[in-house]
Order: sequence, then structure tokens, then C-alpha cells
Amino acid sequence: MKNTFALLLLLISLLLSFSCKEMPPKIDIDAPKKIAYGADSLQLSKAEKYDKVLGALVGSAIGDAMGASTEMWPRKDIQLKYGYITGLTPAVREQSPEGIWGHNLMAGATTDDTRWKLLMVKYFNDSKGKPEAKKFARFITDYYQSLAKTLADKDLFINTDLLDEKIEKMDWIKEWARVSLAYQESDEAYQKSLNRFYGGEMSCAGQLYTPMFGLIAYNVEDAYNMGYSHSIFDLGYAKDISGLVAGMTQMAMRTHDMDSILNTATFVDPNGYQDSRLVGRIAYSVADVSIKHVLSIKDLVLIDSVFAKDSLLFKIPKNFQGTKSDWARQEMVYQFLEKNEKAIAFHAGEIWQILVTALQFGEGDFTKTMQFIVNYGRDNDTVAAVAGMILGAKDGFTNLPEELRNEVLKVNKEQMGIDLEALAQELLYGQEHMP
Repeated sequence: MKNTFALLLLLISLLLSFSCKEMPPKIDIDAPKKIAYGADSLQLSKAEKYDKVLGALVGSAIGDAMGASTEMWPRKDIQLKYGYITGLTPAVREQSPEGIWGHNLMAGATTDDTRWKLLMVKYFNDSKGKPEAKKFARFITDYYQSLAKTLADKDLFINTDLLDEKIEKMDWIKEWARVSLAYQESDEAYQKSLNRFYGGEMSCAGQLYTPMFGLIAYNVEDAYNMGYSHSIFDLGYAKDISGLVAGMTQMAMRTHDMDSILNTATFVDPNGYQDSRLVGRIAYSVADVSIKHVLSIKDLVLIDSVFAKDSLLFKIPKNFQGTKSDWARQEMVYQFLEKNEKAIAFHAGEIWQILVTALQFGEGDFTKTMQFIVNYGRDNDTVAAVAGMILGAKDGFTNLPEELRNEVLKVNKEQMGIDLEALAQELLYGQEHMP
């Protein structure tokens, strides 16, 4: 009896198993197919591409130069000294490894944000059109070691100022070289070194250079992937942001539509950040909230007469060209950003939020966007450099403000030793084939 019952149970289980495997659902609706965003090939003539590449490099340098004199300042201090910054101001500040490499330089001088663009062009040329993270790490360590070798120069024994100059250049790159060396050594060494990079904070390291991949990529997702894989100095979702600014730059090479550029954070997610449990995709959430906040403020109906002349909240700074209502809106957006400030101004998440907010607020206008960023303060030269590259790629060099572009070209070439026009040619044609 027991054997019969056991045999019956076995038969029933086999039948159920067989029926479950063999009976497909009556209706099966396919999941949506993923369509790559901005996947078509970029159709630009050589002249058009050069104009956009040069526009990106110069636009980034303009942003860097506009923020160089007030980098890390609170916006109230900016208003006290300058009122409202509308153009280039002299870089009156002490030299530093990450800042300007000379005391009190002329208006148009740039910082490490522009030096990184020069390094990236050299890296692209060195990698012979096949950039890889390991090659990038090796390029950084080679650069550091080349600087270290100059310390053996006999002239240093009789020229202490020259020694200071060499040491400052090494100070700038040594944090990066430490991580790069560890990256080539082992995963354990890399993780240990990465987690002490600039104190272990989630810095905006990648955003200093990954927008450059947007200038050489085949499409938007390709730009994202190259930016992401090269973000070897980034922690957490900072890597996602570094990929996104590269993708946005490539999208800007393709269109003048700001919504399409900003939507890179909506539709480009090859690593599946949006599927993260509980939090989803942080970079997208930050961008979405920021864009909606700007749109809601712009939708407000404001009347100039409502704001009292002696109101500190809506007091218009000197040189601001708009109305009281215009300033009230900008002030409200600034206050929104201040509520989301991080412990350090160069936090990747803060840089990203200011960037997206400014691009939405400026509605694609180069001057308005740059002024919004620079007058907010914090790490304004870095945010403006990223925004300037995106907008410069969108507009092209010929559509950038003439006075700003000419001054930045001149000062960077004559005083900073960075020829942006030559860099654009080298990026497009390679050092060996420059016209």
C-alpha cells in the first residue's frame, strides 16, 4: 500500500513537471527592445567638426578662466567684490598646484581644468586611437616620472625658484600618479589607493577630463563607455556622472537641442544604474529634480514692483543685466542649490547638480549659463569648464562670444603655454598629420 501511494505521488509530480515545461503561456508579450540613444554615425564635414572641437576646447577654457579668480568663493563674497561677473576678470590669487601656476595672472588665465584638456589630447595621440584604462594609467605615471627625472637637473642647485616650479607640477599630479601606479599593480593596491585619493571623498576627478571622450567617440553610448572606463579616480556614482558628461558632450556635437543633451541622463545607462534597489539611479534622480525645480521657478508669475528696493533677498547685484523678476528667479535657484551643498565643493554630486541646473536655467545660451555658474561660486571654474565644453561643442567656435574666445585663445597661448587651436588640430588629425 505504501509503495503504491509513493508511486502515485511520483507519477503526479512528474506529470506536473512535464505539464509546466511543455505548456507555454497563452499570451506572451515581448519586453521592449533597447534602442541606443544617439547611435547613428556623426555626419559632419571636416570644417564643421574642427569648429565644434575647437568650440568645445575654447568654451571649456572660457568657463575655467571666468571662474579662476573666484574659485571656491561663497557667492556673497563674489557680489561684494565684483557685483555680477559678466566676463573675464584677472586671476588675482596665489599660485597653487591645482590652480594657476603663477601669482596674479591676467584675465583669461586658466587652471588645472584646462591643463587636463591638454593632457588628454596628448593621451589620445599616445594611445593611437585606441584609448584603454590601463594605457591611461600608464600615461599618467609616465608623465609623473618624466617630471621626477627633471629634479636631477643641475640648474636646480643654483635656481631655487626653478625647483619650486618643478615641485609644484609634481604636487599637482602626484595624487593621480599614486592611484595610477596602484591600478597597474593589483586590485587590492588600487582599492586602497583609490579610497585615500584626495582624502577619500567622492571627488569630481573624472569630470575634469572625461568630457573629452565626447569629442572622439563614435556615438553617445560609446562616449559614455569610454568616459566610464577611464574614470579610474572616481568612487560610486561619480563614475556614472563621468560617463554622462562624456555622453552629453558627444550629444552636443550632434544637436543644438538642450533637451536632447540633458536627456542623456535619461536614456543612456549601459551599466544599469537605474535597476539599483531602493535608490535607483542617483545621477538621474538629481538631474530630474533639478530640472523640474528650475522649470517650476521659471513658471512663476513675478512682478517687479513686488520686490522692495531695500530687500536684501532680492537686491540686484551690480552689473546684472536683467530685471528684478529675473534676479528673483535666479536667487531662488541659487537657494535651491545651497540646500544641497556637500561637505566639499568639488564633490562629484554637487558639480553634477550645479551643471544640470545651470544648463536648464541657461536654456542653451552660452553667456547666460556661464554667468549663472560663475556667480554662484563654489567650485565654479570646474562646473563652468564642463558646461563650456558641452555648449562649445553644441555652438562651435564661431558662435562663441567673440571677445571672450579671442582673449582666452591669446592668454592661454602667450602666458599659459597652451595653444588651443593647435590642440584642436592635433586631436582631429594627430600630431604627425597636423595641417
